[in-house]
Amino acid sequence: MTNASPKKPGNPADANSKPESPWRMPIVWLVIALPAAVVIASIGLIFIAGGDGNDVVRDDVQRTAQIQTADLGADAFAREQKLSAIVRTDAEGGFVEVLPVSGTFDRNAPLRLTLAHPTDSARDTVLLLAPGELGWRADAELDDSHDWKVELGPEDSHWRLKGRLPKGQQATNLRPSLQAE
Repeated sequence: MTNASPKKPGNPADANSKPESPWRMPIVWLVIALPAAVVIASIGLIFIAGGDGNDVVRDDVQRTAQIQTADLGADAFAREQKLSAIVRTDAEGGFVEVLPVSGTFDRNAPLRLTLAHPTDSARDTVLLLAPGELGWRADAELDDSHDWKVELGPEDSHWRLKGRLPKGQQATNLRPSLQAE
């Protein structure tokens, strides 16, 4: 009967066996996977940062050196007149309606409603709302699967109200972007 001893490292019986492949060691895969993950993440970030960049400020901006200034006269006028309104959508009726809340509006003049997509300016919508019995209305259907930045004003742009129509909601309040003093 032969006395078989278990193989242990350093046992002379292991001298003839093949050494273990380095690819079967977890540390080798870690050394390869970490730099690969960094390279893939960097390429993804460069792709995202180099996007079409069409989420721009809609206001006319003047630049002097590194200072940017925007004309807030339309916002100041709306604040002075204490204008506010509600914009609402009716998917079943297929229309968008603006109802005055406070201030004195010219009820015979049409209004321009700008619905700006928050990330894709190609999906922006501008509606000319005709005066009606309760407010202003235009036939239109809005995609309510995302938020809308909303701006309301007359065609000559001497005042404006702003707001945000959240995803899934049918109405929002529009106010001057400058707060009362």
